Amino acid sequence: QVQLVESGGGLVEPGGSLRLRCATSGFTFNDYAMSWYRRVSGEGRELVATMLSASHVNYADFVKGRFIMSKDNTKNIIYLQLNDLGPEDTAVYYCDAWKNSVYGRTDYWGQGTQVTVSS
Repeated sequence: QVQLVESGGGLVEPGGSLRLRCATSGFTFNDYAMSWYRRVSGEGRELVATMLSASHVNYADFVKGRFIMSKDNTKNIIYLQLNDLGPEDTAVYYCDAWKNSVYGRTDYWGQGTQVTVSS
């Protein structure tokens, strides 16, 4: 059974930091690329970061060097370090394990973790 479980969200003041965690199981971790998305209330989902390999991470323009995506291959966990948070970063953050094949794209999603930035 495939599982992705996010944690680490919460309430933080502007300028603060959080470390999101996505624990995975039930699939071959290294066969999948990993991404973080977020959904602001009332809006669509937007891509935050994608890790194609440990040394190849693409970030959305709005990240502006504030977030860092990393992975622990020994524990099948990915992280998203959020720094210098602003109210505009308030959203539910989701991790996504995905891969492309001749059959199309396969995605596995977590349930999300809420990040609220407010004073």
